[in-house]
Amino acid sequence: MLDKNKKILIVGLGLIGGSYAEGLTNNGYYVGCITRSASSIEYALDKGIIKEGTTEIKEEMIKKYDLIIFALYPKVFINWLENYQSFIKEGAIITDVTGVKESVVTKINSFLRKDIDFVPHHPMAGKETYGVKNSDAAIFKKANFIICYNDNKQESIDAIESIGRILEFRRISYLTLKEHDEMIGFLSQLTHCIAVVLMNAKDSEKLVDYTGDSFRDLTRIAKINEEMWTELFLLNKVALLKEMDSFINEFMKLRNAIQNDDEEAIKEMMKLSTLRRSYFDK
Repeated sequence: MLDKNKKILIVGLGLIGGSYAEGLTNNGYYVGCITRSASSIEYALDKGIIKEGTTEIKEEMIKKYDLIIFALYPKVFINWLENYQSFIKEGAIITDVTGVKESVVTKINSFLRKDIDFVPHHPMAGKETYGVKNSDAAIFKKANFIICYNDNKQESIDAIESIGRILEFRRISYLTLKEHDEMIGFLSQLTHCIAVVLMNAKDSEKLVDYTGDSFRDLTRIAKINEEMWTELFLLNKVALLKEMDSFINEFMKLRNAIQNDDEEAIKEMMKLSTLRRSYFDK
């Protein structure tokens, strides 16, 4: 387990950064933060989520920390490290919660100091609300935690895996950067695309008066942060377009079966979907 004497810095105190801070602080770790909003820091200090926080990027503060968790948009994360990596203490471990890995990690590896160990990971958790005021470490308890291979020291990998265990993630997995982006293109980005398109397909403010649970469930993630998700879609464009094409092909199979009154084809698709969805219930 991660040594309790190790100080942890969160850069970016939004929903995920705040939830990490809450969970780690509750488990006895010293957690500080750097974020843009003074009100977020005030809230986190008042609620005991962090021990200290600042809106300024100060070398004397950053050098105190042994492990830094970046909860920033991908391009902001890259720019932060380019500008301020000199402030990070020698031998520190850094990690990120970014939703796209290969393009981000490749760029960072091209300039990152050799004495800093960067272990990328991705918490598969979230809510439709934003900001530290909605932070809740309980969102991790049924979620998956993915660590990506990046030629790291074993002790650094162990430290990041410990975070997953401390926060009580359901399962910890290891993927290559490419495997991660292919999987996330299907499991996360494609599903957000579908939710957005579904909401855009029908212009009616009265839908809420008629809908049942199925529509609510399918569109839960349609309340979307357009800045972040546009960036993620474009950074993972190749993998996402492949998954979108695959989805369109399957959708057209179902459409054609309905158009042609092909009952057997419809039933076979439904049987297969039922079987594959049952894996989630085990």
